[in-house]
Amino acid sequence: MIATIAFYVFAAVMLASAAAVVSSRNPVHSVLFLILAFFNAAALFLLAGAEFLAMILVIVYVGAVAVLFLFVVMMLDVNFDQLRGGLQRYAPVGAAVGAVLLAELVLVIGGWRFAPDVAALRLAPRPEQISNTAAIGDLLYTRYIFLFQIAGLVLLVAMIGAIVLTHRERHEARRQDIRIQNARTPAETLALVRVPLGAGISTLGIYHPVVAEPEDTELAPPGFDNPDLHTHEAH
Repeated sequence: MIATIAFYVFAAVMLASAAAVVSSRNPVHSVLFLILAFFNAAALFLLAGAEFLAMILVIVYVGAVAVLFLFVVMMLDVNFDQLRGGLQRYAPVGAAVGAVLLAELVLVIGGWRFAPDVAALRLAPRPEQISNTAAIGDLLYTRYIFLFQIAGLVLLVAMIGAIVLTHRERHEARRQDIRIQNARTPAETLALVRVPLGAGISTLGIYHPVVAEPEDTELAPPGFDNPDLHTHEAH
């Protein structure tokens, strides 16, 4: 009785949080609702006896994937008002894609039937010679290896899309030109400064980066009018 009540509670919260992920206007809120859905799904796995899947869901998806989504959403700085501006232009394409997905779901649900021996399989005892984790690995990497590879390709496409969105063109960003840096000579970047005795440095000459002539030259020693020394002392 308690297990049945817990199942319906966790399932209801998971469905509500999944709907909030899609309907929320704030992407940060969507990620937080997604984390809530992951936790409730892990609780359902625990009720079903799949403790390994529950721990993997919490550790991998909540601890890594969802947190990564949160950081990406916060770092992209996407102008959502600009994205919503082209909604009417792409509405027919989105409606066509949604219609295709709806038709596929109807075909899948309409053609789904219970297996004849599903009741016997549900009540069948679990094999004692292997663990739950070993049984999952046996099925995942033998019978469902093709679907496992397809899921990996989907994640690869999602990763490439995130990289493309992150590396969009930014005019205010500073860029590095290796060709110009390699073509620079010491005469363009360094200046030889002759420091007289008593100026604070006992060496006869030092190299320092070339800097612009400062407006305030009060840092120079009194009675010494060497502009190079003014530049060095200001630097």
